[in-house]
Amino acid sequence: MEEDYYNILGVEKDATIDQIKKAYRRTAIKYHPDRNPNNKEAEEKFKQAAEAYEVLSDPDKRARYDQFGKAGVDGGAGGFGGFDAGGMDLNDIIRNFAQNFGFGGGFGGFSSSFEDAGSAGSRKYQGSDLRVKAKLTLQEMAQGITKKYKVQKDVTCRECHGSGCEKDYKPETCITCKGRGYVLHTRQSFFGMTQVQEPCPTCHGEGTVIKKPCSHCHGEGIVKGEEIVEVKIPAGVVGGMIINAHGKGNAGKHNGIPGNIQVVIEEIPHSELIRDGQDLIYNLLLTIPQAVLGDSVEIPTIEGKAKINIKAGTQPGTTLRLRGKGLPAIKGYGYGTGDIIVNVSIYIPETLSKAEKKIFEDLKNSENIQSSQSIKEKIFKTFKNYFNT
Repeated sequence: MEEDYYNILGVEKDATIDQIKKAYRRTAIKYHPDRNPNNKEAEEKFKQAAEAYEVLSDPDKRARYDQFGKAGVDGGAGGFGGFDAGGMDLNDIIRNFAQNFGFGGGFGGFSSSFEDAGSAGSRKYQGSDLRVKAKLTLQEMAQGITKKYKVQKDVTCRECHGSGCEKDYKPETCITCKGRGYVLHTRQSFFGMTQVQEPCPTCHGEGTVIKKPCSHCHGEGIVKGEEIVEVKIPAGVVGGMIINAHGKGNAGKHNGIPGNIQVVIEEIPHSELIRDGQDLIYNLLLTIPQAVLGDSVEIPTIEGKAKINIKAGTQPGTTLRLRGKGLPAIKGYGYGTGDIIVNVSIYIPETLSKAEKKIFEDLKNSENIQSSQSIKEKIFKTFKNYFNT
């Protein structure tokens, strides 16, 4: 089970931004790679701290996380150079930590993080993310849906197949860094003298250079294009949530890593049902005879209509519940499926015919028409609860 972001930083759920920032600084220094060379456990905790800070330092992401857990923030734009929780680049985290907190930005002891990206340890470009909107009905949110988008984006050049080289040419090994993608310097940092890795100034971290650029893409390996993209939106999403379609964004230069498409969920208001988390609320207005005599009425649901029985003597403020007729939880957050909550009100006619007025005049002094103290307390307690919630 994923560890809670608040626990990772060691703060309470009501912690202020300043407290969160200080906690991140303290935790990041404790597990910083320069202090823990070749320690994979410390490296993972360093990443987790950065991930937690990225979410908790952003008010919108923090609100979604508090309500839905990690599912509410998956796919959000990264606060540290664009990484996300599923694939953070350690070097970017270290660099951004240094920039934001004023410490040495070296990667001492972690040259393998470049080498993991390819056989020569070269850095790959990552395409940028794209953002689209998905306007969904309650039914689509309840059942899940696959959306198709025609997206204008960077695509791999067909002429050079992404290499950036003219036909019959290949990228050549960079002589400055000898294909490693980085150069080493010794530098004074917060932790003392450290060996610092920096991207090669000649090849910009790729480990190769292009001597004969492709005339079609001008050596970039990508061109502007169009693509039909399908995005599967799971059941239970909420307005404001972001669904991340991995690898469907802009192509990365020189056969790099493609970006993502972030799908922002928007809810199309239902004409009769009001969403409240996983529950749906329906305001039912009864006539006086229906409330007095009882009746069978239809109410809207996501699938269509459902009949409910109104008991004789139903009072205003009564709440009825249709179990399991609400919205499902997403990715295990929440509990099962919500309900439809029916709030009962009673319509009092504003005008009456003479015959109708006569009926009410005859009933006015009837003993059964007079309310008892227990009924008064029950009704007023119901309305009081509305103001106390």
